[in-house]
Amino acid sequence: MTEDAPTPEAPAIFNSKTRPQSADDEISNFGKVNYLEVTRHQHDQRLDNFLLNRLKGLPKPHIYKMIRSDEIRVNNKRCKAHDRVQREDVVRIAPVVLATREKPIISTEFAKSLLARVVYEDEGMLVLNKPSGIAVHGGSGLDFGVIEAMREVTGKKYLELIHRIDKDTSGLLMISKKRSALKVLQQHLVDKTIQKHYLCIAKGQPALNEQRIDASLLRYTVASGERRVKVDKQDPQSKESQTDIVVHGRFMIADQPVSLIEAKPLTGRTHQIRVHLAHIGHAILGDDKYNVHDKSGVHRLCLHAWRLDIPGYETITAPLPDDMADWLPEQITLPE
Repeated sequence: MTEDAPTPEAPAIFNSKTRPQSADDEISNFGKVNYLEVTRHQHDQRLDNFLLNRLKGLPKPHIYKMIRSDEIRVNNKRCKAHDRVQREDVVRIAPVVLATREKPIISTEFAKSLLARVVYEDEGMLVLNKPSGIAVHGGSGLDFGVIEAMREVTGKKYLELIHRIDKDTSGLLMISKKRSALKVLQQHLVDKTIQKHYLCIAKGQPALNEQRIDASLLRYTVASGERRVKVDKQDPQSKESQTDIVVHGRFMIADQPVSLIEAKPLTGRTHQIRVHLAHIGHAILGDDKYNVHDKSGVHRLCLHAWRLDIPGYETITAPLPDDMADWLPEQITLPE
């Protein structure tokens, strides 16, 4: 989706002759002014996230430009990206033109494989054991990700990511089926009352069985435009970050010493575990960003979101995938 011709002048005031459509329904014509009425499913959602979910394929910078240019209005008032929409608000969207492209085809086999990977489900949430190599959502050149595929295969109008994990990380991904569940679980994340546990295979063998890595992280962009993260304790933009690690086994791969490590992030920064382990000299095998000289012969990022401890829920786990488990010697016992 790309922005195109100058925006026609919108009606000065929204009136009953132009009825808004429900924001639960897909927009059928992007070439005209659209009015969307916020439902309970989007109540209290940030405006930028609301628009990203309804203007599929439109680059995020274009959406922010539309907001700044007054091409987006809420109840006929100027707005900001961080404003939160409320139930029964009417959001006006100026015309945009869809680039010519087919709706992504999601194969039946792929859809069935995702459904088979649901490890937990109740009326408000499902948890998926995401395979490595699949992004959680479309964008940046990807037609679709896990969330789009799950909406397609389940036929549910409302499915939203509660959090994200990297494309090349496998394991537990929480998806909300209700707005109320999304708010509760995201508040748990803010309050740090959900404990995530990851298993990884890292180079080297730490001297200590348990330790806390406390190193502030700074996000930056390399020349190619790719986003990266580094340890930087001096920059005022750096964010406090802590990860607890436990070594569950030490062994060899390709004549190189490696370790099976459980990582428990106490903060939720981008690439946190990957950067923290690289920082102490134990980068994760298969990490093409933070372990570029990896000689192990491992061809996937050996990082797996293994366990979730959520208040009010039973412990949710996802077994270590075969392409990681096969590297472990028989004497290594996986944690319970």
